[in-house]
Amino acid sequence: MSRYGAHPAPGAGGASLDYRVAHLADHLAAGDLGELGVRIEIRGEAVLLTGTVPSAQCRDDVLRLARQELPGTLVHSDIMVADTSAPDHAEEVE
Repeated sequence: MSRYGAHPAPGAGGASLDYRVAHLADHLAAGDLGELGVRIEIRGEAVLLTGTVPSAQCRDDVLRLARQELPGTLVHSDIMVADTSAPDHAEEVE
């Protein structure tokens, strides 16, 4: 699990964490990413991102957006990158 955004940003305490998490979820779903495979959970004063994304670049973009939307909030990431490589051998069916 990775940690991001551990240091509070100046003026970050304005909006409630619930509101900022909802805003992040909206941006993930409606933005260029269109990422619906990421779940966001509030865990006390921190946020946990979980799910599977199609590429490392997509994961990096999600984490960048989370840092922008949740300044001053500790963000834990458990986002997996899907393995989309072709199989290296045939599947045996019995």
